Amino acid sequence: MTGSIEAGVVARAGPGAAAGRLPDFFIVGHPKCGTTALYEMLRRHPRIFMPELKEPVFFARELPRRAHRYSAPGTLPEYLALFEAAAPGQRVGEASASYLWSRVAARGIAELTPRARVIAILREPAGFLRSLHLQCLQSRYESERDLATALALEDERRSGRRLPRRSRWPQVLLYSEHVKYVEQLRRYERALGRERMLVLVYDDFRADNAATVRRVLRFLEVDDGVAPAPVEANPTVSVRAPRLDDLLHAVSVGRGPVSRALKATVKSVTPRPARRGALRAVRARAVYAPPPPPDEAVMRALRQRFSPEVAAVSEYLGRDLVSLWGYERYDRG
Repeated sequence: MTGSIEAGVVARAGPGAAAGRLPDFFIVGHPKCGTTALYEMLRRHPRIFMPELKEPVFFARELPRRAHRYSAPGTLPEYLALFEAAAPGQRVGEASASYLWSRVAARGIAELTPRARVIAILREPAGFLRSLHLQCLQSRYESERDLATALALEDERRSGRRLPRRSRWPQVLLYSEHVKYVEQLRRYERALGRERMLVLVYDDFRADNAATVRRVLRFLEVDDGVAPAPVEANPTVSVRAPRLDDLLHAVSVGRGPVSRALKATVKSVTPRPARRGALRAVRARAVYAPPPPPDEAVMRALRQRFSPEVAAVSEYLGRDLVSLWGYERYDRG
């Protein structure tokens, strides 16, 4: 059974490779829906262990390994090493927001650890895609700054055309693929069973962090009397100074002869922690800005487009998200 995981990750690892500590639970996504804040809050609980590396993305085998700036674990032993420091009695988890998008992650998780529990967070589609587009710009996956134009490019990008030259994860730019909520949830239902899934709604988490975390702790069968303090993490921003961002990226990554020389010069005079702190501070003050107001015409078009999906996920969850998200006025045909 284990040898059928996408790309054969367990089969390649050899006998006994899965003898290490396996995750008990996964925060599977979506991005820009509070997954980072939930990860930060849960890892502060004394009965929970989550590794320093958020987004191991190990089970999203169709995701290019170069998609993230850091080195994601490529082998099962490397992945299991993330959890070696967990203490006996702790629940062990990880958070990779691309797992809900992935077509293979649910199957891989179930085959390696069939009793795992998963936590998904859903957000109103128009707001979700707007924040995702801004995040893609910030992460340098996207180069088209206008959301409507980026959405209109999907068909061409699906065929490999009009892709940003340096995008490390071109699949993420197929924005509509992220709003297939019922299809995504059913993959986990088939793999693990509905009882091992907890589906949260972003609005609830934003309204009351502590109550949502207590609900998660009960789902994980962990003492919910110890509720970590709320955390604000990974806020949505816009990139107001792209050229400065390019320069800072060159200093950080050091690709190409000029960039490598610039990075080497900075490294020679600045310790690594101070360098990272300085880069973060400059980005926060000079590169990033609060996001601009949404284009209401684009948002209306997105709500019209995804109205059938909102109705479908409402039925799947047994909760009226149509009313919660204000979709009553949109034609679902």
